[in-house]
Amino acid sequence: MIRKFLDQAYLSETEPSRRHFLKTGLSTCTLLALPMAATSVHAAIKKPLEKKLSFLNLHTGERTRTTFWANGRYIPEGMRAINQVLRDHRTGDRYKIDPTLFDFLHLLQHKLRTNQEFHVISAYRSPATNARLAAQSGGVAKNSLHTHGKAIDIRLPGRKLSDLRSAALSLQIGGVGYYPSSNFVHLDTGNYRFWGG
Repeated sequence: MIRKFLDQAYLSETEPSRRHFLKTGLSTCTLLALPMAATSVHAAIKKPLEKKLSFLNLHTGERTRTTFWANGRYIPEGMRAINQVLRDHRTGDRYKIDPTLFDFLHLLQHKLRTNQEFHVISAYRSPATNARLAAQSGGVAKNSLHTHGKAIDIRLPGRKLSDLRSAALSLQIGGVGYYPSSNFVHLDTGNYRFWGG
């Protein structure tokens, strides 16, 4: 490629001027530098990347800190460990949590510059549990995203609930519900919207 470029540059003028010679020389240096820059960028992209999350289920006392994504793919073992901790604590039912929710939480963690564990009030809810809760409270949706593994209610120790909410809202992904009287923030992977407080 560089040889072709130089040949074309010299064929375009029978007697290259000093200016043309300098321009050609600078262009050649730029072309030579590009592969090195591309290699450097490529190396940075190829660098193994891991995404980790930590949870404490406040109802069961179970916790996990696991890698859920690495080298461009979700890690089944990590996903299973998280799904176990985020199961319906009332019935023991487990569900495959939407991986997008984990990505949302990881971005939130990055935004807050922390790797502290999320304290979980509620994650997956079986339809039976959700129906019971909806009958007791008008604040529980009948077809809650919790029943589809797409929602979680959390707090973060040492952080103001309002800061957690602000950080989640700034990401502009999914739903963000603010429940200061119950001391949690609801996050889900539905359409971007917010409520409460």
